[in-house]
Amino acid sequence: MGVENIEYNADELQAPAWLNAQFIGGILSVYESVPDLKVTNLEITPASAQGDHYASVMFRTKVEYTSSKGKFTKPLIIKTMPEQDGHKKELLAESHLFETEIGMYCHALPEFERILREAGDDTKLFVPCIYHSLTPRKVLIFEDLVPQGYTVIRNSPPSDGDLKLAYTKLAKWHAVSMKLINEQPNFLKEYKYGFFEMPTVQADPFITTAMGSFIKVLDKIPELRKYKPHFEKIKDNYMERLQVEMHEYHKYRRNDRYYVLCHGDFHLRNMMFRHNKKLGANDDVMLVDFQFCNLVPITIDLTYSIYMLMEPQHRREMGISLINDYFSVLLETLKKIGYKGEMPTQNGLWSQIQHNKYYDFFMITTLLPLMLGVKNNTLKMHEALQNPEARLKSYFFDSYVKEVSELLPKYEKLGYFNDL
Repeated sequence: MGVENIEYNADELQAPAWLNAQFIGGILSVYESVPDLKVTNLEITPASAQGDHYASVMFRTKVEYTSSKGKFTKPLIIKTMPEQDGHKKELLAESHLFETEIGMYCHALPEFERILREAGDDTKLFVPCIYHSLTPRKVLIFEDLVPQGYTVIRNSPPSDGDLKLAYTKLAKWHAVSMKLINEQPNFLKEYKYGFFEMPTVQADPFITTAMGSFIKVLDKIPELRKYKPHFEKIKDNYMERLQVEMHEYHKYRRNDRYYVLCHGDFHLRNMMFRHNKKLGANDDVMLVDFQFCNLVPITIDLTYSIYMLMEPQHRREMGISLINDYFSVLLETLKKIGYKGEMPTQNGLWSQIQHNKYYDFFMITTLLPLMLGVKNNTLKMHEALQNPEARLKSYFFDSYVKEVSELLPKYEKLGYFNDL
């Protein structure tokens, strides 16, 4: 993690009492099939910065152990629920987050990789999960990617090459999920719980106050005031319209739409890149954090990424170049793995992206100001989520106003304000 100045929540700083040598030793003994395994040293440090993961806390452990086979060291990541914030823990206990992620590690992603390997593609989509449980506590343990040369990009923007790596990996993931949806629809049917299915999300002030704050920006800036009537028109029902988009696969499926198992939280902090010294650049990326994976229109990850992953210069063009590169890999992979459904078209993809415009409205009014504030070091994630005044301030940052001023004319040109 380097020497960067990282803030942590209390839950992220202090490991729970049950996370000890006896607990880890018992797990490794079973995983390694070594009954006489004994932990001789256990180091535990935080594995995520404050705000990286809303719905979980993560610890990095370095385990030293002995057995009849010799002495060993194993770096692990432990993911569990926050314990010090009792209210948050109670809410998260009602969600399906850990069930979804366990299913991804143990059910969906192994099958995705098997299908790719059969087609001659050795792309890695996940690291092995060595332990998981839902009771008496929700826990996931998997191998640490850092010793394998993977790191999270924090203090600099991703290069175009980094972004292409991420979209290539997503395209292959999406392609395999399309094959399974087409040939074995029941295989992925359990993945129906995304961000908006979390308890109280739609009643959270962070969500409910966003549109009002956005309209205040439009009212105070003369050149943006002409867009105010459009958002006033939808302010009372845009979340309901968004739910229709989000639940389309399960409730309103259409034959002319493309559906995938999405990642659901496709942003830079959920990616770890591997640097290749010979190339002088990153040569691989591993996606992490699969708690929001669900069956949705293909547009969900792509639209989310326009606002949460791309840089302003890409966002100004609504991500055309990167998404077209993604589509090329998607099509190539579908052909390689023997997809039997009707092949998607580039025009069809863009038509669907533009049809699902209410997700754009949610992103620009709710998550974009938060992302830009955190990225520019003018806002703390936990402050934005908990403090209404800090949240409102983020809407008037110069970087956000500039982007809104560039994006709204794009919306108008694409017809987003027609038939609201």
